[in-house]
Amino acid sequence: MTEPSTAGSRMPKVPHGPFRPGDRVQLTDPKGRINTVTLQAGKVYHSHKGSIPHDEIIGSPEGSVFRSSGGTEYLAFRPLLADHTLRMPRGAAVVYPKDAAQILAAADIFPGARVVEAGAGSGALSCWLLRAVGEHGAVSSYERREDFAEVARANVEGYFGGPHPAWRLTVGSLEDALTDTDVDRVVLDMLAPWECLDAVAKALVPGGMVCAYVATTTQLSRVVEALREHGNFAEPYAFETLVRSWHVEGLAVRPDHRMVGHTGFLATARRLADGVRPPARRRRPAKGAHGETAETTPREPAAEADLSGE
Repeated sequence: MTEPSTAGSRMPKVPHGPFRPGDRVQLTDPKGRINTVTLQAGKVYHSHKGSIPHDEIIGSPEGSVFRSSGGTEYLAFRPLLADHTLRMPRGAAVVYPKDAAQILAAADIFPGARVVEAGAGSGALSCWLLRAVGEHGAVSSYERREDFAEVARANVEGYFGGPHPAWRLTVGSLEDALTDTDVDRVVLDMLAPWECLDAVAKALVPGGMVCAYVATTTQLSRVVEALREHGNFAEPYAFETLVRSWHVEGLAVRPDHRMVGHTGFLATARRLADGVRPPARRRRPAKGAHGETAETTPREPAAEADLSGE
């Protein structure tokens, strides 16, 4: 994989320490409502609950409390990456934090990894990948639509405070534009990931991993079957995650009535060594799972029951 050039550029740092002009700050009221402001000297934050001069916030540490002119207290923190991705301007739909976390874990994104991403969407997953690979890794993102690519670039640079030297964004389809080789991981967030498995297999190193993020059961079925039929991948693993928060107030401990349910499915598979065929699966499919005329694995004879009582 061609490394993005880092000559003459430094890895951008997420701001920390006291608030400074230009920082984005989340002001949270007692009811948990969040307002995000960009600090500027001489400016004032206004709401129906009063105002807070930016100059009062600048120079204060994170976690400070500020009282508005109307007497309401606001808690001030810089946004987390999860906050940034949920509130960023969108071209395509963003990968939600719960799915981004699973992608980083299930696809084993590690510091120094060489990662290919398609498509870039609004740049949410690109931010998570760049943080995970660190300054010695590389992320190459491919996006078919130029308008989405511009949104993704603005969101990534907005979070990191400028161009990220480990990131390369290419406008074009993965099948046509992918030139990377010796890639450790490939993450596919696209409508038809099964169409680019040949390009993915050529780019991945043996033992590398592909992770497909899809929205529907029909997409999930098709990409998993395509991975099985391709011949260059081990048996895929498919799953989804659901997140449910809990209400905790003294002895009143119960699940909240609302939860973050289905957002997408994930399917992962490892790249086999060249010239190796995956072992035949021994799992017996359900009757009719592959159609009426599909061949199925012969039923293995059942073991005789041991009735001796020993």
